[in-house]
Amino acid sequence: MGFPEGKLKDLLIACARAVEDDKDRDGIDVMVVELRRMVSKSGDPFERLGAYMLEALVARMDSSGLSVYKDLKAEEEAKPSDLMSYMHLLYEVCPQFIFARMSANGAIAEAVKGQATVHIIDFNISDGSQWVTLLQALGARPGGAPSIRITGISDTVAARSRNSKLELTERRLSYLAERLNVPFEFHAVAISGDQVEEGHLAVIPRPGGSGEQEEKETVVVNFPMVLDKNRDRILKLVKSLSPRVLTLVEPECNTNSANFFHRFVETLDYHAAVFESMDVAFPRKGETRMNMEQHFLWRQIVNIVACEGSDRVERHEHFVQWKARLLMAGFTPHPLSSIVNNTIRTLLQSYHSSYRVDERDEVLYLGWKDRTMVVTSAWH
Repeated sequence: MGFPEGKLKDLLIACARAVEDDKDRDGIDVMVVELRRMVSKSGDPFERLGAYMLEALVARMDSSGLSVYKDLKAEEEAKPSDLMSYMHLLYEVCPQFIFARMSANGAIAEAVKGQATVHIIDFNISDGSQWVTLLQALGARPGGAPSIRITGISDTVAARSRNSKLELTERRLSYLAERLNVPFEFHAVAISGDQVEEGHLAVIPRPGGSGEQEEKETVVVNFPMVLDKNRDRILKLVKSLSPRVLTLVEPECNTNSANFFHRFVETLDYHAAVFESMDVAFPRKGETRMNMEQHFLWRQIVNIVACEGSDRVERHEHFVQWKARLLMAGFTPHPLSSIVNNTIRTLLQSYHSSYRVDERDEVLYLGWKDRTMVVTSAWH
């Protein structure tokens, strides 16, 4: 065969190349058998990642990628409370994602200074945890908190799970806002982000303080790890709302390429940093950890590697592509908060010396060792 022996990464890449060429199924089967001896979902970071990458390759060969993806999606949506717990855990074990959202919140907080009525449109509300610190900051604002309305859009496919997630999120945020004396409304939009139209967002004039004039609410738009599924139409829609600030948090990887082999190698390299950095914060063994990896990371991997065409929805791009899209849509860069970003830099140092943070041209890059993992930017 001539394939590399004993080196998991090299053998995975060789197998992916052979799958792309699709000429030697017997040789591929030999590599798959060897790879199964080398990977483990309870092993070290690269062994765990290798197990998921191998399963994705097998699903591609069997043309079962979409079926596996849908099954994983249905399983994770069966219990919305469990899903949200896994999501919270993912952010705990990957501080880059927490700090990326913190940077976005810093830009929002500065953008809405002095505004009386703020409408936050979150295209992936998740468990709503991103808004806890922002509500706390606005609740402590001298002169009193502004009125806050959050439009929470769920990216969950199943309608029942979508509604349950949104109900849980609304209860949590409403309870917090009441404790903080922040005037608060929650507007649930129980459809996936790529289906959103202007009418779903309910951006409306609000009564002014005197009752004689109408004061338009200050619109803020947040895209947390979700714009890859919506793209140009959604950007055009959001631009028509004239938001005071738009915040974008996206993984720094390119899985939108039509070339399968390139996607495989990019996915392998990116997730190697994810899995390795997670081990710093969370023990590698245990059912909770394995469930989190399967519900969030395996599902993404199988879609990227084993699906094509409209079935492939996990289409991340590098920031340079996002920048071009946003500029083309009429947006201009908006500064992030230097105070918040300096705080992030200090906090990351307390986690591990291999975490990296870099700020260039008013954009925040967060990563592990020499790999940038997530990028935060703001626009208006």
